[in-house]
Amino acid sequence: MAKSREKNEGELIAMKKKRKSSHNENCQESTSSNILPPSACENSSEGDDKKKKKKRKKEKKKCSTSGDDEEERAKRSRKLDKNVDNQSDEDRKIVASSAFDFRSVDKKDDADDGANVSLILFYQYVEPPWSVANHRKALTWAEQTGKRLGLGGRMRIAREGFNCTLTGTYDAARSWCNELRAFCPEFFTDTEFKITDFLPKKQMFSKLHCFSVDELVNYGFNKNNIPPPLSEAGSHLEPEEYHEKMREQDTVIIDVRNHYEAAIGHFQPPEGGAKLIDPMMRKSTEFPCWLDKPETKEQLKGKQVLMYCTGGVRCERASALLRHKIATEDDMSELGIKGVYQLQGGIDKYFKNFPSGGYWNGKNYVFDKRFSHYPQMIEASNSNHKKQQPLSRCEACAQPWDQYRGNKRRCPTCGVPSLICRDCFLADEAGTKKLHNSIRCELCVEENITSKVQIKEREKQELKEYERKANGKKCKPEVANSDCQERNVAVENPENITRIYVSNLCKIQMNEEELIKALPGATHVLWLKDRHTGQFNGSCLVEMASSDTASAAVGSNGMLVLGRPIRVKFQKADGKDVWPPPSAIKLV
Repeated sequence: MAKSREKNEGELIAMKKKRKSSHNENCQESTSSNILPPSACENSSEGDDKKKKKKRKKEKKKCSTSGDDEEERAKRSRKLDKNVDNQSDEDRKIVASSAFDFRSVDKKDDADDGANVSLILFYQYVEPPWSVANHRKALTWAEQTGKRLGLGGRMRIAREGFNCTLTGTYDAARSWCNELRAFCPEFFTDTEFKITDFLPKKQMFSKLHCFSVDELVNYGFNKNNIPPPLSEAGSHLEPEEYHEKMREQDTVIIDVRNHYEAAIGHFQPPEGGAKLIDPMMRKSTEFPCWLDKPETKEQLKGKQVLMYCTGGVRCERASALLRHKIATEDDMSELGIKGVYQLQGGIDKYFKNFPSGGYWNGKNYVFDKRFSHYPQMIEASNSNHKKQQPLSRCEACAQPWDQYRGNKRRCPTCGVPSLICRDCFLADEAGTKKLHNSIRCELCVEENITSKVQIKEREKQELKEYERKANGKKCKPEVANSDCQERNVAVENPENITRIYVSNLCKIQMNEEELIKALPGATHVLWLKDRHTGQFNGSCLVEMASSDTASAAVGSNGMLVLGRPIRVKFQKADGKDVWPPPSAIKLV
């Protein structure tokens, strides 16, 4: 089976690009993240819509003709897509696939009429975080735009960005991507949208829910436990690169998902290659504590570390946390970890590039109405689908089972979804065989957890121990600064300079409001970014209201702001460029 999979590894790469629509609304782009885009993008004529629909229908027919097998279809798609390098950058940032890929003609015809649902998965972190006011604007814009386009699903919107799972029509999905980029090009121009087209109508979300949250992924970070900046995240590997890395020795792969997700499907590296590690987590808040365990450090010692999750968002904070610990904690730096990498686009993008599965084994648990699914090629063939042996078992009768769908039961002790087979579930409904509280998830059985009190007490104890270590562990020494306790007296400013340069700022929590508190008299700020990553680099240029306020600000050099001693110095504008520039944010 491994050879068969590798034979077809690249077959979807061309197919997914061939389907990309020339749909390209000329939305008016805003020049500032504070400006909302037009209420609609209206440049498509009725004639254009008909042409696009006709083209998509034609493309779907080309994907499969009677008598063709999967390999022949993929070859034909690759031949049609030789000029893919000429695609625009914006086209490349929409990674699309179709539910019709590799599906035979009769199955397509049965589903074609109602299969106009597109699923969008994406996330985008924002550094520095939005101010409270800009966060509120983003929430309002997202909800209004999503409803206008008829989208359904869930949007988690924090001051640190977006994390969304949405459904809509083919055109509405593309319109959302384009309008979001126009809404805030500073952050969303390079966002990668992963789209699955032509799903059945029953897999569309009926309502749109827009949530205001503190974190895109709940790792439990707070002001006393500041998460590491995303500039420290692991190196992003495209699916093909990640696939090759899994062959390498002295490599471990951390499944950053919860255990109930990993139980039904996970990567299975080749023999002699990487080793898979399942942290056995019930939720993401357990990951920081797991990294600090002695047995975890022993597994990571001298290895290169790969991470993966469903769509990539959980790996951002997880890989950044590990690299932050390596850089700041002696016991971590002494492990000799050879590198930290993460799968760009997660399992979803890997499946789009390896439709036969590659090194994947089992199903992928998802947070949309598909619930879980195999790689595209396996999913498309009922015969192959039925031959797949489930990796997990029913918690009640122990028969092989890997479907969470249609079962709302959760573990009575820890609350994670329960794996209950159809027979046991129907028997419980009929009253012939009750699902008692003794039937618990795999983790609770292994750890002998029998009550909710037990699990809560253990979580409380682990968090307390983690915070104790974080506050008292031996760290790499930082350069001492004797002036970092109080604000100093204003320094001399004979040239009456009003522009200052500020560095060593907290890359996660620093924003306009915190800056005004730290530097009274600031009127404009230009946040500076790393030229390689495009992320906030912890420094900025600030225009002060007067030379006196600038002197006072420079006098505060070394003052603690958000737990870090900031660096402040004069930086006279050279007069060659406009200062403050149009891209600077006005503070007052």
